[in-house]
Amino acid sequence: MNNRPKTLITGGRGFIGVNLFQKLSETRNVRILDNLQRSSPSGWVGEETAMFMGDILDPPSLESAFDGISDVVHLAAYGSVVESIKDPLANFTVNAQGTLNALQSAVSAGAKRFIFASTGGALIGNTTPPVNELALPKPISPYGASKLCGEAYCHAFAKSYGLETICLRFGNVYGPHSAHKKGAVTVFIKALMNNEPIVIYGSGDASRDYIHVDDLCRGIGMALEAPLKGGDVFHLASGRETTVLELAKILCKISGKPNYPIKFKSPRTGEVSRNFADYAKAKSTFSFSPTWTIEDGLAQTWEWYMKQSESIILSKTTDS
Repeated sequence: MNNRPKTLITGGRGFIGVNLFQKLSETRNVRILDNLQRSSPSGWVGEETAMFMGDILDPPSLESAFDGISDVVHLAAYGSVVESIKDPLANFTVNAQGTLNALQSAVSAGAKRFIFASTGGALIGNTTPPVNELALPKPISPYGASKLCGEAYCHAFAKSYGLETICLRFGNVYGPHSAHKKGAVTVFIKALMNNEPIVIYGSGDASRDYIHVDDLCRGIGMALEAPLKGGDVFHLASGRETTVLELAKILCKISGKPNYPIKFKSPRTGEVSRNFADYAKAKSTFSFSPTWTIEDGLAQTWEWYMKQSESIILSKTTDS
């Protein structure tokens, strides 16, 4: 047990974090850093683990959490395109300055590897999919720009300090313990549970690459273990293009409401029109391949929401 790698997850009490903690705890000594401002109300099973209250914008609060760790998975971030447009400075401060603080803390602690949670579509912007690691980044939202800035600092720290920084560009993640999130899957499920119309911004032709959180966490674990060079970038995605309208219709069918009402509103600024990713590089480098189909993954997610229905606050959300 004591010979296990010591891994720190920043933002470890969030949606991805609580799922990742359960996965990595099988083989690693995992500690968590979180300020609990956007933590998941479900999924936390690490009462006996090392949980550190800290904020990536407050470097002194990071010292004890980073002390003695060998690896970092940096999840802490503001992840909303819509929020980034409303307040680009707050988004930059958390995602760019916060990442720089985490990188400096990792170097000071003598950490070996630093996994950075990046993004695919928001960072690449509007381009003909499928996108890969050679696609030229052209973000169209402050959120995408902040993640590109984080990737740049990761590359710089790999070359300047020898830190093994690995940027993983996530697809649109869904799955259990996401009830507090504001993505399309959560918003559509809550609409179905609340008997409210599903709202789609635009024609419904906008597409995304939806990856189940189990697949994502397995990919992160693989990236921690693989013999990789610092400064590299990989897409973790499903490789399947799913339109927002198709997503809604799949959920309607799963819920037993195939003819459920769907309303269309004007498209929103800053959101890419089409996106899905080619994960061939991750597959060839460390054998990553998704195992969940969108149909099976959404069915499992719907089942989880139904089991949690009494404890979930079915508040109407607007960010999809």
